[in-house]
Amino acid sequence: MQLLYPCNPFDKNNPDEEYEEEFNAAKAAGLTCFLFSAEDFESGDFKPRPLQQFQGEMLYRGWMLTPKRYAALAQAVAAKDASLIISPGHYQQCHYLPGWYSACQGLTPNTIFLSRDADIETAIAATGWQAFFVKDYVKSLTTSRGSIARNAAEVREIISLIERYRGQIEGGICVREYEALLPETEERYFVYQGQAHARDDVVPDIVQKIAQGISSPFFSVDIVLNSAGVPRLIELGDGQVSDRKKWDAEKFVAMFKI
Repeated sequence: MQLLYPCNPFDKNNPDEEYEEEFNAAKAAGLTCFLFSAEDFESGDFKPRPLQQFQGEMLYRGWMLTPKRYAALAQAVAAKDASLIISPGHYQQCHYLPGWYSACQGLTPNTIFLSRDADIETAIAATGWQAFFVKDYVKSLTTSRGSIARNAAEVREIISLIERYRGQIEGGICVREYEALLPETEERYFVYQGQAHARDDVVPDIVQKIAQGISSPFFSVDIVLNSAGVPRLIELGDGQVSDRKKWDAEKFVAMFKI
């Protein structure tokens, strides 16, 4: 396995501080690691290091990218005679909630998808839900206001706050049926090449079922218990841009040696 990490903006021969621990763990495990400048890439200049050995298939491990920018990264990697294991199509499938929702329906809160200029009153009235969790295709509102709404006015308020604090609505709007969840029970799992992994090696049945329904080679699965103790899928993401959360770096990179 080969991994591609962003470099430190001030020292292009070393990984970004955010990924330094994981990079060093991967190298110690015998994995091949490359670096590139995310800043230079955004300016249209992709120069992986070391360039002489840059070939074959690899995983990107770095900052979240829009599907358009990820496709550009895949093209830049291909121009250097290498390739990313995750295709742009698989990246969008896992990065945007509508991409994975149908495969996981019944395991995750009911959701409707709206454009920014949709008739919100009509759309949410048709659901019959009492409360709503509002986010865009990627993230929810992280301010103290939170993401829970009980009427159309509050849905619009949350949308406006996402635009204000994040600069844009990415993809579109997700309105999810509110469920009483136990946030302290949230756990992140990873699925690599069809095999599910847990940091404590205990993979719940719900994660095994999700692993069978998503075709991407690498993605993350966030599970939380609801107030009745039933495990629910709260989020699924592309594994390349998913934080390790509670995972040790050594445990995380061990997935790629299997």
